[in-house]
This record gives sequence, structure tokens and C-alpha cells, in this order.
Amino acid sequence: MLTTEIFNHNLNFIIPGGTSRGVLRNKPTWYIKIFNSDNPNIFGLGECGPIEGLSIETGDQMINQLKKVQKSINDLSKLDLTSFPSIRFGVENALNDLKNGGERIIFQNSFIKGKPIKINGLIWMGDKDFMLNQIKNKIEKGFSCLKLKIGSINFMEEISILKNIREKFNSDVLEIRVDANGAFSTKNIFKKLEILNSLKIHSIEQPIAVNQWKQLKEICEKSPIPIALDEELIHLKKERNEFTEYISPQYLVLKPTLLGGFKETDKWIQIAKKNNVGWWITSALESNVGLSAIAQFCANYQLSLPQGLGTGQLFSNNISSPLEIKGENIFYKKNRNWDLVNFKNSNDNN
Repeated sequence: MLTTEIFNHNLNFIIPGGTSRGVLRNKPTWYIKIFNSDNPNIFGLGECGPIEGLSIETGDQMINQLKKVQKSINDLSKLDLTSFPSIRFGVENALNDLKNGGERIIFQNSFIKGKPIKINGLIWMGDKDFMLNQIKNKIEKGFSCLKLKIGSINFMEEISILKNIREKFNSDVLEIRVDANGAFSTKNIFKKLEILNSLKIHSIEQPIAVNQWKQLKEICEKSPIPIALDEELIHLKKERNEFTEYISPQYLVLKPTLLGGFKETDKWIQIAKKNNVGWWITSALESNVGLSAIAQFCANYQLSLPQGLGTGQLFSNNISSPLEIKGENIFYKKNRNWDLVNFKNSNDNN
């Protein structure tokens, strides 16, 4: 008989993260612990961490739905979790973890055995000096791919920062991705894309707001730089293949927490392959619990591009884990332990 416990944890950013949707200072998350009632020392752990304003579920809905999961854990077919992708992600991982012995091993593959995964360096929005300092730090650490959040400050100031990168850091080989989080207007989008193209931008994520299929199709057809989509994917269900065929983006950016777990993410990967669309996987501000699971999932595939798995270093109160970022690679260090004392010795804490 399976038993479930729920734990709430507020992740605090070391440095507030600037996006076009505002500044992030903390992020509520919930952990789900699943174990057999006759052996509570062996348990699976999953993370349910929606992003307010981006996820289709809200923080206010989470507690009630997680209580329903607790009551129905031995027959989850009773519940429709379609509208709660982060809970689906957490439950899927906790059950797989328990199945594999309760050691935070979701997938047995090369990553767990020590093979690293190349990642991009994430640059948060802010004033020019703040962004340039982040960039300098990432390049000094050895990153060859940077992802910059844009769309919050004046566009030409952001262009000035990108020019500065190309000039100051002698970085012709540096791959630069930008993420607008839907901040651009359709009125002047092509002028902005032409300017970005002059700076050898690898791709731009979600240039315009979601649910503008006609305009988005035209942008993907005419843009001088590749278009990558992520927010656009979150609300799609049955029409996923239809959407991909119609829009024909150059890349999909896949966030398992926001898409409903790894089975759902793999469906997107198969659709991308079918339609000759590139893809990479990105964490969605999870703690090391969710981040480790996502990295393990990534290693199930042949990866040709840097993945977005550098978010574990953002929080002052993250959970200690075997994950380590060295240079532009993330590793799983088998000689390091998880710090899970709170999960081993706790009561229901929701």
C-alpha cells in the first residue's frame, strides 16, 4: 500500500532574476514523497514546481490538488491531472524513483555514470553593467553558449549589450540565444529580428505573445534568425502535431515541469523529429530534485545542442545533491550524497 507525504518549500533566489514578466525573488515548490507503508525508509521523491503566470496551474490550486493525489495515490486513474502538469511531473518522478530503489535515480544512463551534459549559461535581465558582469563571469568559466533574457529594458540598450559581447569578448565562436518571453509586438518584429541577425544570434525564444498562430507562422517563415518556441507549447494538447506542422518553427524548447512530465515531453520530441524541428530541454526553476531528474531524462537522447540545465545555482536554500556544474557542463557526482534529512524525518508539512 502506497503512502504519500507533501512538503512545501519556498526557493529563494540568491540574486533576483529579471524577466519580461517581472523580477523573481522566490519560487514556491512542493515535494511529493511516495513510499510503501511497510517500508517508509525507502521512498521516491518528486518535485511539483509551477511558475506563477506561466504554468497553467496556480499556487493556490496546488495544495487542494496534492491532497487529492494523497488520497488517490493507489488509484491515480481516478484523478484527471491534465490541468496540473507540474504535479504530473512530480508524481511520475517519485513513482519512478521508488521503483528504482528510492535513490533519486529516475533513469539509469550515462549521466548517472558520470558523463556530463553541455549546458548554456543563463543571463538574467537588468541594467547594462549587471548583465555584462554576468556575461563576463560565464565566459570566464568556459561557457560557449549564453542565453540572454531580453524584452524588459529598452531594445536598443539590449542591442548595445549584445554588440558589447561580440566586441569585448572576441566571441565569434560564442553561441548567443535570446529569450523574449513573448515581449515583442508584431508591428515591428521583423526590424528587430534583422538587427538581432546582424549580431549573429543563434535563435530567439518566443518573440511574440502566445495564441497568435497566423502571425507566428509568418515570423517563422520570414525570420532571418531561427525561432524557438516554449510558452506556446504549454497549453497545447491534442493539437500538438497540427501546431508544429502549421507553424514550422526551427526549434522547440521543452520544459518537462510545464508540459506534464517526461512521457509528455517525449511526445513533443517525437513530433519534433517527425517534422524535422530541432529541440532542446530546459529546466523551469526547479530545485536540484527536479533538475537532476530532467538532466537524467536528457541523457536518454543523442544531444547535439547545449541544454538549459544551469538553474540549480540560483537558490540560496537549494537541496544539496550530487549535481555539479564545472565549466559549461553539468555532472552527477556519485560520491556526493543528497541532503534529504527533512524528508526522512518529517510529517505531512503542507
